[in-house]
Amino acid sequence: MALFELVIALLLIGALLAAWSSRVGLPYPALLALAGSAAAFIPGIPIMALDPRLALVLFVAPTLLDSAYDASPRDIRANWLPISALAVIVVLLTVIAVAWVGHAMVPGMPWAAAVALGAIVAPSDASAATAILRYLRPPHRLLVIIQGESLLNDAVSLIIYRIAVTAAVTGGSVGWTVMPQFLFTVGGGGLLGWTLARLLLMTPTHRLEIPIAVLVQFLSTFAVWLLADRLGVSAIITVVVYAVVIARHVPLRDGARRRIASYAVWDVAVFVLNVLAFLLIGLQLRAIVSRMSGQIALYVEVAGVVLLVVILVRLVWVMGYNAILRWALHRLGPRSGRQPARPTAGGGLIIAWCGMRGIVTLATALALPDTFIDRDIIIFCALSVVLGTLMLQGMTLRPLMQRLRLPEDNLVQEETVLARRETAQAAVAFLRNVTVSDNAALLLDEYATRAEGVAQLDGREDTLAGLQGKAVVVQRQRLAVLRRDGVIGDDAFHAIEEELDIIELTADPRIRATAAPLPHVD
Repeated sequence: MALFELVIALLLIGALLAAWSSRVGLPYPALLALAGSAAAFIPGIPIMALDPRLALVLFVAPTLLDSAYDASPRDIRANWLPISALAVIVVLLTVIAVAWVGHAMVPGMPWAAAVALGAIVAPSDASAATAILRYLRPPHRLLVIIQGESLLNDAVSLIIYRIAVTAAVTGGSVGWTVMPQFLFTVGGGGLLGWTLARLLLMTPTHRLEIPIAVLVQFLSTFAVWLLADRLGVSAIITVVVYAVVIARHVPLRDGARRRIASYAVWDVAVFVLNVLAFLLIGLQLRAIVSRMSGQIALYVEVAGVVLLVVILVRLVWVMGYNAILRWALHRLGPRSGRQPARPTAGGGLIIAWCGMRGIVTLATALALPDTFIDRDIIIFCALSVVLGTLMLQGMTLRPLMQRLRLPEDNLVQEETVLARRETAQAAVAFLRNVTVSDNAALLLDEYATRAEGVAQLDGREDTLAGLQGKAVVVQRQRLAVLRRDGVIGDDAFHAIEEELDIIELTADPRIRATAAPLPHVD
């Protein structure tokens, strides 16, 4: 009963802090971690011990799938070079620098444990940064790079983490087995994710009742992660590929009611998991402090240096890379074809300052075996890096963004307008082929107005439900083609998808569209 009461209290505190953080413009994960750290020293508060094997799959798998589902492959491909550099090179440089610091400053820390520390604090978390940036409307390219990086850097750091933990526990050496193992885990994870997504798409889950369908979504997410983990491939890459493939096809077969219910449940579930993760890591602090045995100064010193190294490595790389890229574009000129927005010094500074650490760092720290060497100081450093980056960078990101005054980027808005017009024109073309009637003429006028961008489509009574349902089907087909052909990105796709869901829900639920099934769109 005490454990249940504590969980309820933590969730309530998390909800209140998240609501308050949105008003003051602070990242709520920072407040959650601080609250958990403070609560750890309240007399009578029990320490919630979490099974290390459970931490990654419970906290990372759902949040990662949620992020990957909304990712835009088109935009990621257009910015693959900076995303790859951040996800691979910056992670490797951070691991090397932090491992050197840990090995040098902590007496007796073996290289394997030092590398594990570096892998834990290396990956950045885009959730805190994007939560702040979305209100400030930064250039779309910045958000794409930050979000794309967070999908891939977790995989790189987690592979290094597992190799280091295995070496530390077994006492073995790594040697030349790293590269083949890296290729196997990444390539195998991608193949497994694609295969599992195709298998799921072959099953008639869209015919299930909404509660059962949402439950299947959650269970399949954990099943995908656990299967990848058992097969020895990258669970993160598997989940990312699985989510991206699912996102290409599921919107074509799920109705508005199912999608809206699913999105609502996922939003709540991801928020709950974030709350528990950030508060739980804070509650570990009291046990760690009690075991310091006069080493508080060493712990604080090492954590401070690791925090500084994490921030500087990213800052130096991003600004140096950004300067070289701008020089190359100035001297050589842009390549032919569609190009993303040109990099700027201000944009590079924002990307460099969006290196907040979050749930992956916390989960991998908690996932260390209880008997792992120097586990306490590694967890203390992980918590310090998460708190330090969220407070220092998260609290200053908004004023920095406002001071830089980056040029506005209306790419998503323009693509949304384009998609709205194209889908409405598809509905107009469909309605013009319908037998002339008062209802068809009325609905045709409304979609013609929508296509001209003058007004939004209003809901009608049940006499228009059949035509309206058919028109929505045609619009979804056109919207899927626009995304498939790269005319619009996923942000514009989801914006129009939400509008079509609202339109569909205005129809009488007793009347179903009798249009032909949606075509397969790859």
